[in-house]
Amino acid sequence: MSRRDLLLLLEPGFTDPKYPGERFICPAGAPIEGLLASDTSRNARLDIRRLAFERPRAEVVAALDADHQGLPVLIFGDEQPAPADAQVLGGKRFVTDTRRILDLLAERHGFPKVH
Repeated sequence: MSRRDLLLLLEPGFTDPKYPGERFICPAGAPIEGLLASDTSRNARLDIRRLAFERPRAEVVAALDADHQGLPVLIFGDEQPAPADAQVLGGKRFVTDTRRILDLLAERHGFPKVH
């Protein structure tokens, strides 16, 4: 069985200990969350995980490494070839640019395209 694409995002409404009592969204992840909400039936085509703000982010460390904990990140599975512009870390290929993630969600998983 092949591994699917994995999208890691910060959990909306996260808290930051530097700002007690306040809740936040990730400015880079918000457009991706909007796209995911626009056609929820397509979400099942990939693995989506929303993670806490605090570091270390164990799931990101396990998927990539401790030096690449920034979110959002789309890590490519082996169901489809990874794009040529993907970053490479060991045997993993991934992208971190929000616009590129939006484009790839449309290309690889059938979400609406950004105009």
